Amino acid sequence: MRLINLTIIKLSLVILGCISTATTAKDYFVDNKQAYTDIAKALKAGDKVILKNGTWTDFEILFQGQGTEKSPIELTAQTKGKVILSGQSNLRLAGQYLQASGLVFKNGYTPTSAAIEFRRNKNELAYHSRVFEMVIDNYNNPDKRESDYWVALYGKHNRFDHNHLVGKRNKGVTLAVRLNSKQSQQNYHQIDHNYFGYRPTFGSNGGETIRIGTSHYSLTDSHTLVDNNYFEQTNGEVEIISIKSGKNIVRNNVFYEARGTLTMRHGNGNLIEENIFFGNGVEHTGGIRLINKDQIIRNNYLEGLTGFRFGSGFTVMNGVPNSPINRYHQVENAQIENNTFVNVRHIQLAAGSDAERSAVPINSVMKNNLIINDDQVQPFSAFDDVSGIKFSNNVANSSVLNALRYGVKQTAVEMKRNKNGLLYPTSNMSAVGAKADLKVIAKKETGVTWYPKVPAVIAFDSGKTHAVSGSAKSLLTAIELAKSGDVLELESGQFDVSKLVVIDKVLTIKARQQAKATLTFQRSSLFEIHDGGSLKLDGLIISGQSSPDSAGNTVIRTQKWGMVDNYRLNMMNSHLVNLDINHTFDFFKTGKGALADEITLINNKFDGVSGDILRLDSETEDLGIYNADYVTFSDNSFSNIGGSLVTLYRGGTDESTFGPHFIMTNNSLNNVGLGKRNKRNASIFLHGVQVTNINKNTFVNSAPVIVEHTVGEPKTSIINNIFDATDAPSVTELRVAGPHTATLKNNKVINPNSK
Repeated sequence: MRLINLTIIKLSLVILGCISTATTAKDYFVDNKQAYTDIAKALKAGDKVILKNGTWTDFEILFQGQGTEKSPIELTAQTKGKVILSGQSNLRLAGQYLQASGLVFKNGYTPTSAAIEFRRNKNELAYHSRVFEMVIDNYNNPDKRESDYWVALYGKHNRFDHNHLVGKRNKGVTLAVRLNSKQSQQNYHQIDHNYFGYRPTFGSNGGETIRIGTSHYSLTDSHTLVDNNYFEQTNGEVEIISIKSGKNIVRNNVFYEARGTLTMRHGNGNLIEENIFFGNGVEHTGGIRLINKDQIIRNNYLEGLTGFRFGSGFTVMNGVPNSPINRYHQVENAQIENNTFVNVRHIQLAAGSDAERSAVPINSVMKNNLIINDDQVQPFSAFDDVSGIKFSNNVANSSVLNALRYGVKQTAVEMKRNKNGLLYPTSNMSAVGAKADLKVIAKKETGVTWYPKVPAVIAFDSGKTHAVSGSAKSLLTAIELAKSGDVLELESGQFDVSKLVVIDKVLTIKARQQAKATLTFQRSSLFEIHDGGSLKLDGLIISGQSSPDSAGNTVIRTQKWGMVDNYRLNMMNSHLVNLDINHTFDFFKTGKGALADEITLINNKFDGVSGDILRLDSETEDLGIYNADYVTFSDNSFSNIGGSLVTLYRGGTDESTFGPHFIMTNNSLNNVGLGKRNKRNASIFLHGVQVTNINKNTFVNSAPVIVEHTVGEPKTSIINNIFDATDAPSVTELRVAGPHTATLKNNKVINPNSK
């Protein structure tokens, strides 16, 4: 009887405690920063803070308190999406059972190491807390090389879900799980249903979308779950997700046209399952890269992936014997089973094999996988001994490497799309490939419903067309009033521009059909590209006749320092003359830190340039940084060019990028690169370029092509060219012993200058 009474008393106390918490909880409607400060330190379980709609500038929010599982403390917007945190604003959470939602970070950058941080300081962390339905949109430090996170997870048992993150452009991981103290290890965080939108090519290391741990703590388990997220064009660098800890699960995520890979860089015992990769044939789209021990990769679906080397559709790395903690540990006891590879161009085994990375995979299995390529070209490459990977019961529709045939059955396989949008065999092959009921999460199921998922890049010629009469004043007015994507169509006439024209929008300037529109300029440069700007020129005559009689003029340049946004520059069907008023008159010159997604020159004529056509060599610290990702010359003619057509430089030993790329086809060069101020003594100078294709060009009385290979197993092809009174191309391996690895064939060298 007494036991029953004690139980009743205890139950009554619990009920009274719940009633007390509910009755004392408060809702606070806050309309200014001071009002928030006044109540922030006294928040109790069950309290709710509502921020008034509007823009809050330079608002550093410390959200702290001790909530409970049933009565969390909440921070939210009056209307989700209507509270904008701009300027130097951030959010820090510290305590237990905190929930924050509904805010938008844009038009600024964090003043600290993260925009959203699950800690106040190194001692006060967040536990059992949740951040959801938040937006971080292009919230970037104006110094592109200044590193920060958008989200930093510390503590344990925290959840980050249904958030929208797009446009991370400065250095630093978009979302980092930090394991730098015992309070943050074995954390059991959950990262789910987030939309990770466009992250442009960063141009060096430091552009991951998610990183779990660091090499220093990589032998520590994290137990982080990453599931049901959507990664769209997350192109920052070769590692989209970089796992640097143990016992994590990455499951049910979609990677859509994402350049890079899900990489098990450090740490052991991770599970990678039921993820979907759609490359759609986009260049450098990758899948999964495997390093370390006890990794399980099963029931993943990979389709249309073109990536190679460390960015392949599937990569098993070689390790370093007795590897230090920050290098490559040997692959051991990997279980690779029941995955489907459809039109995956490269599956690479023992990748990275060299004098240092000589530890081949051991005690691993690859079984029950389905490998289908429509062109029936087998995708496997083996760079070392792969006998430590046992193959069994795999099926392919093409022959494979001799060393693998014992475990891969070749057979014709007809594929059909299932209701989930994935391809499966029409015949009964349930034992191989990914399971039939894979869930493919839709983009609309991730992120928030109230913030649009807009296209990543505004296309040229996607806006309105405006006629511009033949005067500089009309042109300047039209540029000022134009919107991104617009086209300015010039009538015949001479447009003698007296001021520097800033391009901070996506703009096309073209001559009206049959019109003769000539641009001259009185300043040291005609166009200067700033953040948000991209420029397309078409059918114009551009003359340097009105330019200052001084050295160092340019037709186009980027701002000299401080660009965060990548840009594009296209020019076609144009004629450039008199760019020789003084010495070192360049067509284009990059500022430091600027990165072009593409520079494309098609069907142009250059006659009389005292400097270079493209100066892309401002990054000289040899840190793996470069100034242009894709440079393309096609069907142009160049005569009397004192400098080089291009100086494209990527120094250092970093292997985390895909570029630069240089493509040159069907161009003619006459008297190019022989000016006394051309320090490179080259018509083309390429240092550290990763992909080079020089094909069907004619060089007459010109300086040679000079290529310097550094790291990353660069692919260089120089074929079917004519070198008349021009020395043969020079290719040098700066970091690898032995002969160069370029392909030089079917080139014709006539009366080289060196003789």
